[in-house]
Amino acid sequence: MAVRQTHGRHPYAVVGERVLIIGSVSTYAPGQRMLVTFYQDGHRVFARSVPLAAAHGGGRFRAGYSSRRSGLLEVKAEHTATAQLPAFAAQPLKLRFFGANLSEGAHGPAVWALQYGLAALHYEVPFSGYYDEATVRAVIAYRKVTGQARVGSTSSRIFGMLQRRAGGFRVRYPGDGNHVEADLAKQVLVEVEPHGKVRRVYTMSSGKPSTPTVLGRFRVYEKTSGTNAEGMVDSNYFLRGYAIHGYAEVPTYAASHGCLRIPIPDAPTVYAWVKVGYAVDVY
Repeated sequence: MAVRQTHGRHPYAVVGERVLIIGSVSTYAPGQRMLVTFYQDGHRVFARSVPLAAAHGGGRFRAGYSSRRSGLLEVKAEHTATAQLPAFAAQPLKLRFFGANLSEGAHGPAVWALQYGLAALHYEVPFSGYYDEATVRAVIAYRKVTGQARVGSTSSRIFGMLQRRAGGFRVRYPGDGNHVEADLAKQVLVEVEPHGKVRRVYTMSSGKPSTPTVLGRFRVYEKTSGTNAEGMVDSNYFLRGYAIHGYAEVPTYAASHGCLRIPIPDAPTVYAWVKVGYAVDVY
C-alpha cells in the first residue's frame, strides 16, 4: 500500500488532514471488496469495506482517513476468500500523525508542513521547522484572510484548509502590473505581480478610526531607507505623508496614524521590491 496527501520523505500527516490510502494487488475479479482497517497506537479505530477495481492486470483499492489526535497509524487491508478469489492481504502501512495545535516555540515535522502550506499560498514565512515570530506573523496574516480569530496559533481547521490549498488572497486589481494592495477589512498588505499573481502576503495595521487611511489608487512617489524621527522604517510614500513602512507596533487591528504599518522584519523585503511608480491600491 501507499499513502498520498502527506508530507516528507518518510510520510507523515497533521491532525485534521485527510490521507488517502491506495493499495494494489496482483489478482482481480469483478465485484470483490477489501476490508481496510485502521489502528492508531495499537488500537483499532476504524474499518471500511472498499471495492476492488481492475488496474494494470491486477486490482486496486483506496480509502481515506483523517485523525483527530496524534499518534502512529497502521493500516491493514485484507480480502476474505470468495468463489472468485482466495483470501489474501496487502502489505501493512504505517504513518504518523502530529498534533495540529501549534504555537510559538514548537518545532518539528508539523511546523515544516505548516510553513510549506503557507508558502504555497504566498504568505511570507521561513522554511526552518521552527515556529518563530516570522511564522506567527504568517499565521496571523492567513487567519486574517480566512476570517478566523487573529491569533498566532494553529488548529486542525487551518491544516485542513492548507492541505486543500484554501485561503489564498484574491487580488482585486489584476490589471495594475507590479503593485501593492492594502485590504483594510482583512488588514493585510499584498505584493502583486503582473496578471494578478500574488507575490507575498503580510500582516498589516492601517489607520485607526480617528486617523483613517485614505482609500483609492495611488503611486509610490518617494522612498526613504532606514529609520526616521517618527520610528518609520524603510518608508514607501504614496500620498503626502502616507506611506508603507515598518514599525515597532503592528497590532492585528487598525491602529496607525494613517500609514500602512508592517512589522519591521518585513520592511526591508517590501522596500526592496516596491519601486517608485508602483500603484498602491487601498480599499
